[in-house]
Amino acid sequence: MSKNPRPSLAAVVLGAGQGKRLKSKLPKVLHPVCGRPVLWHVLSTASGVRPERLVVVVHEGRDQVEEAAAPWEIRPAPVFVDQGDPLGTGHALMVVEDTVESAADVLVMAGDDPLVTVEHVRRLLRVHRRTKAAASILTTEVDDPAGYWRVVRDGDRVVEVLQKPTAAMRDKREIATLVYAIRREDLYRALPLLARENRQREYYLPDVLKILHEKGERISAVPADLGGGLGINTRSELARTGRVMRRRINERHMEAGVTILDPDQTFIDVGVRIGRDTLVYPQTYLEGETRIGQDCVIGPTTRVVDSTVGEGTTVQFSVVRESRIGPRVSVGPYASLRPGTVLEEGSKAGTFVEIKGSRVGKRSKVPHLSYVGDADIGKDVNIGAATVTVNYDGWDKHRTVIGDDAKIGSDTMLVAPVEVGKGAMTGAGSVITNDVPAGALGVERTEQRNVAGFRKRKEAEKAKRGGKRTNRK
Repeated sequence: MSKNPRPSLAAVVLGAGQGKRLKSKLPKVLHPVCGRPVLWHVLSTASGVRPERLVVVVHEGRDQVEEAAAPWEIRPAPVFVDQGDPLGTGHALMVVEDTVESAADVLVMAGDDPLVTVEHVRRLLRVHRRTKAAASILTTEVDDPAGYWRVVRDGDRVVEVLQKPTAAMRDKREIATLVYAIRREDLYRALPLLARENRQREYYLPDVLKILHEKGERISAVPADLGGGLGINTRSELARTGRVMRRRINERHMEAGVTILDPDQTFIDVGVRIGRDTLVYPQTYLEGETRIGQDCVIGPTTRVVDSTVGEGTTVQFSVVRESRIGPRVSVGPYASLRPGTVLEEGSKAGTFVEIKGSRVGKRSKVPHLSYVGDADIGKDVNIGAATVTVNYDGWDKHRTVIGDDAKIGSDTMLVAPVEVGKGAMTGAGSVITNDVPAGALGVERTEQRNVAGFRKRKEAEKAKRGGKRTNRK
């Protein structure tokens, strides 16, 4: 016997809020939380319950929002509807009536609450369908419920929704969120009955619940832990939301086998992936689409952005951006890997080393105090301290090529374009402007000259001018 088909679902995300208290030129829903815009998090959640249609209500900053969302791989692709003159959450549902007309149920979500998860919404929809409710709401407890709609419920049945709580309810912290599942036909029968008799002169969506309840319809509720707050209206609320989401992200990685020594001081974006048995020290920032392999040691005081790190690699006290680091590599302390850097298996970028747009071959080492820019370094190469690839002539960048098994002496200036052949060497303190053939030694130095009696003569000249003699112990 076949199961009953799932009722069709349209998801509507309310994203027209101006966010005036954020005091920002960026639309409210585009502020980032853990590496992605707020709206991305909400749309990803909505997409996770597989609606037939996904609608985003926008107004101010519409072009910015649509442009930002264009590359997001959200399915179904969101349809943007301009609210026009925003007259509240109820009005936002009025303007999308034609867009959702084929759906049996309408899922409503706030565009500024990224802490609502797919599991929260799935539970809401399950209860909504199981109880055959006209409307169902997600509720949560907040630290300060002032200004929110309070919920009185008996189990999963809503008894009352109040904008102004009674004296007996003032200490209760359970409120209605802006996450609703509503039968479309009931929603659009109730919306024309909304009034604007309130301080904001707006159509409030929670009034729909009151209207349906007064008509004897079932209203269901599902509680959810959203970290003690709701929405992003201020910078402090943005920070609070980030803290809650970071805690969730860190807990998920720890459950998957990652050791995070101090989760409160570890900042991992939502798009980051980390392998098992990796150890993450405090004050580490893993951002963007970073991928960390198994058995790595990352941190302390390290930032890795949009980069890959192979298994068994150590990165400490360093900054890595848009780079590829192979397995069993050592980076830092105090290294800066800039975009385009590739460190192959077993290589090293050591203390106070900067590398940009370069490939360092297997087992090759840049141990300390060096700059490598626009270079191709072969296997088993050793770069001496204070070496610089002089890649910029004031107009253009040029590349340096160093062959396998080459040895670059300390304080070598490699003036690009230049090539050091396989097995070749450079003498310490050399300025190499011409290619060094394979197996050869490239040296560029003037002959050392020692001037006898120089110190005594200089001090005598100073005494004649009336200067004071300096006695050195």
